Amino acid sequence: MKELEEEIKKCRKCRLWKSRKNAVPGEGNYNADLMLVGEAPGKTEDEMARPFVGKAGQLLTEILEKNGIRRKDVYITNVVKCRPPNNRNPMKDEIEKCLPYLKKQLEIIKPKVILTLGNFATQTILPLYGFKAENISKVRGKVFDSPLHGIKILPTYHPAACIYAPWLKEKFENDIKKVLELI
Repeated sequence: MKELEEEIKKCRKCRLWKSRKNAVPGEGNYNADLMLVGEAPGKTEDEMARPFVGKAGQLLTEILEKNGIRRKDVYITNVVKCRPPNNRNPMKDEIEKCLPYLKKQLEIIKPKVILTLGNFATQTILPLYGFKAENISKVRGKVFDSPLHGIKILPTYHPAACIYAPWLKEKFENDIKKVLELI
């Protein structure tokens, strides 16, 4: 994993390397039962070279810990490893260029459960395991069981959505509780 992380830090496969301060490979336990996958690093993540450390990350950490999940016990990463300019959505070609890194992370970690955070993560991860790419509003909270791969996928809202739309926070927290049952 250390070799892969170093490769990600040096990556220039798409245009995002030109505007980033730091690539953000991911962090956490390489033997985690739970892997969280978000969309892309934000401004704070780009500056600190760590995933989910801005406001959304603080909310995520708070809710995980409230439910007995320590951040150091999970692995957290994003679909795209570099911050898109002005926090725009990642483009299809950028996702495609980064996808081999995510696949390799999944292969190394072999999590029992993947918690996808938001639309881009959900629409990227589900097809990797033979499921149709769906909008988060249709599949949030639904468990996708892939017996062939021995993995469960639980799509939920991105924690940033819970900041902008506080009424989503309860559903988000319920999904975190559901993760505990799946593990």
